[in-house]
Amino acid sequence: MAAARDYDDIPGTYVFDGRQSQQGYHLNMFCMSLNDEANRERFRTDEAAYLDGFDLTSPQRTAVLKRDWLGLLQLGGNIYYTFKLAILDGLSMQDVGGAMSGVTGGEFAQMMIDGGRSIEGNRRVGESAGTHSSAGHTS
Repeated sequence: MAAARDYDDIPGTYVFDGRQSQQGYHLNMFCMSLNDEANRERFRTDEAAYLDGFDLTSPQRTAVLKRDWLGLLQLGGNIYYTFKLAILDGLSMQDVGGAMSGVTGGEFAQMMIDGGRSIEGNRRVGESAGTHSSAGHTS
């Protein structure tokens, strides 16, 4: 079992650390392959067949085919690499952020303009308003 990280208890936090890097290596190599126009065309022609050339896990493969943006991060995808797939689909970062947040791209952009997502529901597990953990932090 892997050692706990000081950010494991923050809901929705998918830090691309060494553990995530190892988990998502083949997924991220697929995404990086989309830098090449010939590869983008091969992928557009037959996505499933193109993915056969990469050692993806079944959940990673499904996440790519379904464009499950949040799932890609949870499965080890690096946002900078997975965004190459979004660009291929003509999506903006706001579109992807919205999809991961359950809102439209425009609503996501406005949420960011307004200062970001509410802290409610996004605190450390066990933390409530008016209290905060100082684990891993110094003053």
